[in-house]
Amino acid sequence: MSVRPKKIRIIIFVYWFLLVYIVAALIFWFVALETQNQQMTEYRLQELNKADSTYAKQSNKILDEERRKTAQYVGEGITFLALILLGAVFVYRATRRQFRLSIQQQNFIMSITHELKTPIAITQLNLETLQKRRLQEEQQQKLISNTLQEANRLNTLCNNILLASQLDAGAYKVVLSKVDLSAEVNSSVRDFKTRFPGSVNADIEEGIFINGEQLLLQILINNLIENALKYSPKEKAITVVLKNENHIQLIVADDGLGIQLGERKKIFEKFYRIGNESTRKAKGTGLGLFLCKKIAEDHDANIMVTNNEPAGSIFIVTFKF
Repeated sequence: MSVRPKKIRIIIFVYWFLLVYIVAALIFWFVALETQNQQMTEYRLQELNKADSTYAKQSNKILDEERRKTAQYVGEGITFLALILLGAVFVYRATRRQFRLSIQQQNFIMSITHELKTPIAITQLNLETLQKRRLQEEQQQKLISNTLQEANRLNTLCNNILLASQLDAGAYKVVLSKVDLSAEVNSSVRDFKTRFPGSVNADIEEGIFINGEQLLLQILINNLIENALKYSPKEKAITVVLKNENHIQLIVADDGLGIQLGERKKIFEKFYRIGNESTRKAKGTGLGLFLCKKIAEDHDANIMVTNNEPAGSIFIVTFKF
């Protein structure tokens, strides 16, 4: 990990060195050509016969030619300089974007490794316990239930990765039908209440239907609730609201640390996660909010995040139809 920043610094130094060298060379050639132009003008003026009646006309012609060449050199220099600077800016932004994407992908690999290992390890431990020990029926059922939860978690994670790839590539075809959004939100809330008792408060208006794909809407709702629980203190419940006032809105609010203004657009990017992968405590892959934005767009909806008072974040999905 310590080698990468050093290589990046070397590449950036070489890039700026070459850019400065090219601009300096351009200025050098402009000065050289202009100096040559002035010298040639002086030489040609010296060759003229001042006693000649056409001396003034010839000298003016030579000076006009000098000015035209100067204007030509200035115009060409400005054009080349503009092209060089535009190309430099394009290369710099593209390279910086590629570096950032590379780092995000590396962070994704690190985080996905942890996310995959945890349910696999728990499942293996539970199965080994069931195999080696004679447990009471209640204990067996508890272990089986816990194993199924981890298997579902692993399945959800794999589905998120596959779906993110398909949506990003435009390979997923959304099939719309009439969906009871109220029932979907209620179902997700009940599931999270079962897994994390006392963690969710809900205010869900009944009878709200939209045209959408049930699977994608389930993923949208689950990801928003899971994200809120992940970054909210365990002793404080999150709030889930579904209402229809002019527009259908799904609102998920938490009392976590909140999101800085400069991060609010970045959090919906693929693989992006706030903070450093080696120091952050919250689990995740950087795909949840990316999926939420893609699913919202596919359902003609808008997703945004605002501050929650006195602390935390509020995610709002507004369906336009």
